[in-house]
Amino acid sequence: MTGPITLSSASLRCDIKPELGGCIAGLWLGELPVLRSTPASELTSVRLAGSYPLVPFSNRVGHATLKWQGTSHPLVQNNGPEPHAIHGLGWQRPWQVLDQDDQLLMLACEHRADASWPFAFDASQSFRLSGNTLELTLSMTNQAATPAPAGLGWHPYFVKRPGSRVAFEATGRWEMSDEKLPTHREPSRGLDADCAAMDVDHCFDGWSGMVHLRDEKMYTRITSSLNRLVVFTNTSRNFVAIEPVSHVNNAINLVQAGAGRAEDLGVQVLAPGESMSVHMSIQVERVA
Repeated sequence: MTGPITLSSASLRCDIKPELGGCIAGLWLGELPVLRSTPASELTSVRLAGSYPLVPFSNRVGHATLKWQGTSHPLVQNNGPEPHAIHGLGWQRPWQVLDQDDQLLMLACEHRADASWPFAFDASQSFRLSGNTLELTLSMTNQAATPAPAGLGWHPYFVKRPGSRVAFEATGRWEMSDEKLPTHREPSRGLDADCAAMDVDHCFDGWSGMVHLRDEKMYTRITSSLNRLVVFTNTSRNFVAIEPVSHVNNAINLVQAGAGRAEDLGVQVLAPGESMSVHMSIQVERVA
């Protein structure tokens, strides 16, 4: 089994646990945690990680049933008592090391069709530290014999310190039902708000691809090639989840239900052997 791996640059240190969902256990600027951080040797649950990959879908597939091309595929309810399938399956599978050095790590995960997801795929992710920036890529290739839906993203948990403020631009926000599933889209210009009082668990679309997160100790800039963003926090949480994603929550089922077009909801369909790849970076600096 692969053990914990530490990457380091002049400014940052990143602990990764390939065997625990290919997750980031912690990211530190000096001794100051950027993400919710635990030394990798001490982390035992991916649900307490600093970040984990979302593949082959993000957020929820409603009632753990994937509706695709006229067929309903029951999925595993993979988050305790919650009735949905959530965050894909990459975060619950071990990843293998492809390459590594002091500032670079490349991981891979192979999935064969099973009850968690009915389509085979290969996934890879890379982590690179450069100065005060962590660069991430996440890719997947459809290994099924038929076209298959695909989605990617990340689920980083940023530390919510006193004075934390998040700001980003978007064009829409998906409202949520009591079941934590999207109901409809409302126009939205994004957020520019103090994190302490926020109560949000929504997917924003038309995202500009950049988020500014600032508190009394640190300024963080999150950028991504993706144009949708899930933000989750409330007054009981000591983190702000800022999640670049490729599609709206439960998007595949929304398309199949006629609630929107695939291209508007971010659903990608990969032909056999076709791939998709996405990027995210986290750049941090101390507040003087």
